[in-house]
Amino acid sequence: MAYDPGAIDATLAAAVGDEPQLIAELRGAFVDSARRVLAVMEAAEGEQWSAAAFRLKGLAASFGAVRLMALAAEAAASPIGDQVTLRKLHRAVDRF
Repeated sequence: MAYDPGAIDATLAAAVGDEPQLIAELRGAFVDSARRVLAVMEAAEGEQWSAAAFRLKGLAASFGAVRLMALAAEAAASPIGDQVTLRKLHRAVDRF
C-alpha cells in the first residue's frame, strides 16, 4: 500500500472546494489531531492503546488517508506500546 500525498488534498478539495488556505488549515488540524492521538498511544496502558488506534483510524478515514488507516488498524492489533508500530505511525503522520 503506497502513500499517496495527494489523497488528503483531494478529499479536502472535494469537501471545501478550491480554497488553498482552508485546505492548509484543515491539513494542519488533521496532523495536530493525529499527533495528539499518537501521544495518547505512547502513554497508553491497557485498552487505551487499541481505543487510541481506532480513534486514529477513524480520523484517517475522515480525511481519506488510506495508508494511515491501515497502519492504525495494524496498531490496534499490536502489543501495547509497540515501538516499531509507533515509529511507522509517526512516519506516516510526518509525511502529511
